[in-house]
This record gives sequence, structure tokens and C-alpha cells, in this order.
Amino acid sequence: MSASCAAERRPARPRPGARAKIKAIAFDAFPILDPRPIAALAEELFPGKGALLMDTWRVRQFEYTWLRTASQRYVDFWQVTGDALSFAGAMLKLDLGERERARLLGAYLELRAWPDVLPALRSLRDAGIRLVFLSNFTPRMLEACIASARLGGLFERALSADQARTYKPDPRAYELAVDALGLGREEIVFAAFAGWDAAGARWFGYPTFWVNRSSLPAEALGVSADGAGEGLSDLVEFVRARG
Repeated sequence: MSASCAAERRPARPRPGARAKIKAIAFDAFPILDPRPIAALAEELFPGKGALLMDTWRVRQFEYTWLRTASQRYVDFWQVTGDALSFAGAMLKLDLGERERARLLGAYLELRAWPDVLPALRSLRDAGIRLVFLSNFTPRMLEACIASARLGGLFERALSADQARTYKPDPRAYELAVDALGLGREEIVFAAFAGWDAAGARWFGYPTFWVNRSSLPAEALGVSADGAGEGLSDLVEFVRARG
């Protein structure tokens, strides 16, 4: 009975050989939000070691999300971020006191948009494309950054993987946008910042665009994004071409 009800809620898939019209975009946080001020703050607090701190922190941050997902020991992304920072500080033998810790974590609540974001989002909205966030960020982190980046009113929903008590690339996290929008996954472009997230979204079945702002090589995972570019103007063109 439950399987039948779930099937009824799912929009019909397009006919074989047909390509679904794109109706929405689900964004990871960082194609929209510029994380560079966090790195600048790390260098300010720990001159000459800021880049190493950021690399160590970032790697452990995502390793913790994957380990906790695999072991079913969920805590939210704010705690993961704090735990990863504690590990990075200890590993690098930095004098990471409460003041430094509070400033670094607080920077995650004050992110601004990349310069190309507002024109691109307005163009997409004018074209009738629905916009949502789909991020590992907690709801509090997303709400704070939407306010600090002055993005109010542009996103229909701010979807956090916290709602599913898991993290991307778990399919349950990607499924949140399908359920929230009431669309088929073929009708939702996922805009990824990280190569691994682009791969996860493609495995899930989203048409995927990799906003590769760091000009990194694709991950060696046997799957490729449907499109890629260095900024949101490239994403706008990708969506238009599929319209």
C-alpha cells in the first residue's frame, strides 16, 4: 500500500528518448556563497598557516560527514564543522582558543554571494525556473547566509540534508528536492560546487551542472556532469540550451 502511494506521488517520467524540460535548479551552497572570506580569516588568525588549516579542516569536515553517514552516527553539519576544526587545530598544533574558534565558525554564518550570483538568479527566475538550495548546511546556516548574502525572496526553499538526517551523496539527501518541488528528478538540474557532489547527483539521476569555480579536474568516479563551467553565467546558458 505504501509503495503504491509513493508511486502515485512521483511525477511521470518522460517517454524513452525524450528529454525532460528543466523546471527547477537545486543548488549546493557554494556555487552561490563565496567561502573565500573564511580562508582569509584563517590566514589573518594564523599567518603563514591559514591555507594549511583550511585544507585540513575542509578535508576532515567532509570525511566526517561520510563516516557518520556510513556508520549511522548522525550529528548535524554545524557540529561536524566544529569537530573538524578541533581536529585540524590539534593536528597542526595551532593555538586555537575559544576566540579564534568562534570567529572561524561564525564566518560560516556571514557568507556573501559570489559577484555573478544575483544577475544569474534573476535571469533564471525571469525564465520561470524554480530555485532551491540543497545543501549539507543546517537550516540555521542556510537562513543566516541567505540574509547575509541578501538573497531573500530568490529561493523557494532552503533544503538541508539535516531534514533527512544524512549527508550528500546519500540518495536520501538528493531526494529532498524531488519531494519538495513535486517534480521528477529529470526536471531538476543540480548545481554542484564539488566534483564528488556532481558525481553523487548524477548517480541519483539529476541532470547535473558542475560550477567548477576552482578549475579542478573531474573526480575519477566513472561519471561526468552533464555540463560544467566556472560560474553561474555558464549555468544559465546550460539551462537555456535544455529549455
